[in-house]
Amino acid sequence: MRIERVSNDQFTIFLTFDDLIERGFTKDDLWYDGSGVRKLFSDMMYEASSELGFELEGALLVQVHLMQAQGMHIIVTQKYEDVDFDDDFVEMKVTLDENKKLLFSFYDFEAIIGVTPYLDSMNITGGKIYYMDPYYYMLLSDMELNGANREDVIAVLSEYANPSIVTTYRLQEYGKLLFSSEAVKQIQALFHN
Repeated sequence: MRIERVSNDQFTIFLTFDDLIERGFTKDDLWYDGSGVRKLFSDMMYEASSELGFELEGALLVQVHLMQAQGMHIIVTQKYEDVDFDDDFVEMKVTLDENKKLLFSFYDFEAIIGVTPYLDSMNITGGKIYYMDPYYYMLLSDMELNGANREDVIAVLSEYANPSIVTTYRLQEYGKLLFSSEAVKQIQALFHN
C-alpha cells in the first residue's frame, strides 16, 4: 500500500491486488462484501492518518477507482463543513469506478518494440504511446483489445512492462503523446517490416 499527501485536506492511497489478497480480499469481495469493505476502508483511513499525520475529522469523500491490472487508486478528501457528528464518527461517501483501460509503463522504447509483434498476433493494433520522464506508457482501451482475452493481454504486457499506477488524467496532462492512435500497428510498420 502506498500513501501520498496531495494537499492539507486530501491524500491518495494506491493498493495493489496483492495488497488486497494479503488483507484477505478478492476483487469480487469489493462488490459483494459490504461490511468487509467498510472495515477495509476504515483500516486504510486510520493507517493513512497515522502515516501522514492527517487528522481525520468531519466528513470524508472517498473515491475508489478499480484499475484492471493494477489495483485500486483511492482519493480521500476531507471536507471541512459545520457537521454536528460525534467525534468518533466518520462519514464516507464511496463511489466505485472501474477503469476500462489498460495502462503499462515501459523502461525503454525497445520494450514497446519487443511487445508489439505479440499484441499484433492477438489482433491488437490500436493503443496510444506516451512519454513522461523517465518512462514510456502504453494505453489500451477495452475496444482496442478486439475480443482478445484481457488476462492474456495483461500477461503479455507484463513480460515487457509493469502495470502503471499513474492515472490516465495525469498522463494526458503531463505526458508527451508520441502515438495518438493505432500505436501497435504503426510501431509494427516502422520497426518490424
